[in-house]
Amino acid sequence: MFGLPFGIVVEAAVAILLALTIGYCVILNARLKRLHADKDVLRQMVADLVGATNLANQAIRELKQTAVEADLALSTRLEEAERFGIELANHVNAGTVLMDRIVKITTAARQSPVVAEPVIETPNKVQSALEQLSSRVRTRGAAA
Repeated sequence: MFGLPFGIVVEAAVAILLALTIGYCVILNARLKRLHADKDVLRQMVADLVGATNLANQAIRELKQTAVEADLALSTRLEEAERFGIELANHVNAGTVLMDRIVKITTAARQSPVVAEPVIETPNKVQSALEQLSSRVRTRGAAA
């Protein structure tokens, strides 16, 4: 070729290829280090995701339990409200019947003629008892 021995040219080519290989290995090593670091981050992320999933599952179980308890409480209150509604309806019906009776009685009383009964004077028992008591007090006072 240019007056250089063939062995030197081959040695130079091998040296250049070896330098390129070493450079590529350095770059590949840096990439592998980043990948390995990303692997640890990815492992941590997966562990966090599993933890969050477990928390979400626990929260869902608790929400289901709370929903069941709320449903039972609501059912109990609805049954109680229905009983009170029936009882209130019975009271309203009884009040209506009572009002109808009162209306019938007052209507009958207004329509019947009023008969004046003679007033017979009877001594008022309370009045006579008060008079006797006051006379006893006077006699005791005179005796003392």
